[in-house]
Amino acid sequence: MTTRILPAVGDPDAARSVTTLLSQLPDAEPAAPVGDSTQLVDMLARLAGESVDELPEVVLVHERIGPVPALELIREVSLRFPAVGVVLISMDAGPGLFAAAMDSGARGLVTLPLGYEELANRVQAAAQWSVGVRRHLGTGGDVFTGPGGTVVTVTGAKGGVGSTVVAVQLALASQASGRSVALVDLDLQTGDIASYLDVQFRRSVVDLAAISDISPRVLSDAVFSHSTGMALLLAPGEGERGEEVSDRSARQIVSALRSRYEVVVIDCGSQMQGANAAAVEMADTALLVTTPDVVSVRGAKRIVRLWDRLQIRKAEETVTLVNRFTRNTEIQPPLISKITGTRMAATAVPAGFKELQGAVDAGRMHELDAKSAVKQALWSLAGELGLVKAAESKEKGSGKYRNDRGSIGRTRRR
Repeated sequence: MTTRILPAVGDPDAARSVTTLLSQLPDAEPAAPVGDSTQLVDMLARLAGESVDELPEVVLVHERIGPVPALELIREVSLRFPAVGVVLISMDAGPGLFAAAMDSGARGLVTLPLGYEELANRVQAAAQWSVGVRRHLGTGGDVFTGPGGTVVTVTGAKGGVGSTVVAVQLALASQASGRSVALVDLDLQTGDIASYLDVQFRRSVVDLAAISDISPRVLSDAVFSHSTGMALLLAPGEGERGEEVSDRSARQIVSALRSRYEVVVIDCGSQMQGANAAAVEMADTALLVTTPDVVSVRGAKRIVRLWDRLQIRKAEETVTLVNRFTRNTEIQPPLISKITGTRMAATAVPAGFKELQGAVDAGRMHELDAKSAVKQALWSLAGELGLVKAAESKEKGSGKYRNDRGSIGRTRRR
């Protein structure tokens, strides 16, 4: 049996050494090394989207991989792709690291400098385990196998550009199409999702921060079931407690949500911290909200550059949404795309202060009038981002979307 092996090694010298040894293993089919954690997860997600059989049997993770630490990367890969055997490559062969690697989901530990016998044994053991898991999955085992639900982060170029309204309406649109949705508030100091939806709930994302293994029961205790059917994971009522949510905690929380909901919408606010930066890095789609004015566009450019410097997300992988758009404004979407280097959303959200004011003041954003131009634009954006079911979006004036001009699909003319 041929063993497909994917090395994740950031250091060029170490990558050459690993590739050379892997090419000598019998029945091994090593792939070209990936240089960072983002490339690894993206490649595995793409392969898993085709079929679980397309995934490599073994992934080798070098201890100096970045920007996500090796143990955190192993945990994420193990949660999202349980049919893949992960082996850690490290200088440290001590029992402490071995235990930490096993707790993170690794199937083995190989010490540096690499030796042929040790590498062959660890790879073979991980491959046999992977084959066993896939055989179990093939017999109908109820195991999470794919890349999981779609994660969308919504970030504001600066405060007050409307990122929370965008996040709430995207989640509502997805929920209305029949998908299971989690709406998360990672604007940890100034989160307002609870106010927009008139929710009072004593639990928040902080309650999950100190838990190393988030089980479905623990997760269900922390989320609030809204009347619309959405699951809400709220920001803490005391802003200073937001510091308790680390980037590691955020990765575990997002991974747990991704495995249980079809769509996860995360409001990241406009201030970058470790937690929401980790969420942006893990997201399938990173939406950056700006308004067509100089200050906001400069803020958007600043955030894009920050993400690029920290290797969180490249500019071309970011989608920018223009909110409060008017046709007579001097700053048009093509200019914003040129300034920021990002891809523009085809949908632009018109200014609608009067139609939003009543719903915002009452905390009833989920009851925004279906005739609202803002709602129609944001629900169209949800369709553009692939957050709604295709079958539902093609309905023609029937079912629960009948006569609802704010729904995803077009209404039939009478």
